[in-house]
Amino acid sequence: MKMRSSLGRVRGLGSAKEGVGHWWVQRLTAVALVPLALWFVGSLIGQVGASHAAVAAWLAQPCPAIVMILLAIATFYHAALGLQVVIEDYVSSEGVRLVAIAAMKLACFALATAAVFAVLKLAL
Repeated sequence: MKMRSSLGRVRGLGSAKEGVGHWWVQRLTAVALVPLALWFVGSLIGQVGASHAAVAAWLAQPCPAIVMILLAIATFYHAALGLQVVIEDYVSSEGVRLVAIAAMKLACFALATAAVFAVLKLAL
């Protein structure tokens, strides 16, 4: 049974078949961020009062460095997904919307890259 009207089919309007995938990925990153954020908060509490050298030595270990990189990637990817939805919902001009989404994705990618670089610089 078709849910679109014949006029909608003719005009090509309706589902772009991307919304469900976007929704699922956003939920998966949210679920992944829960243990990563809890680990991050616990780790910060454990580092209270430590010197910069002690924190750098702790982050130079493989497990904390890998988890910190996963946290950075998941955080910025989740942020990009959420901001894309906000831009799509509230920016009415097609051209401005495309530029805003492209700029936002570029900014999130740049910030994620900087975060990964910072962790690797301390870890290596």
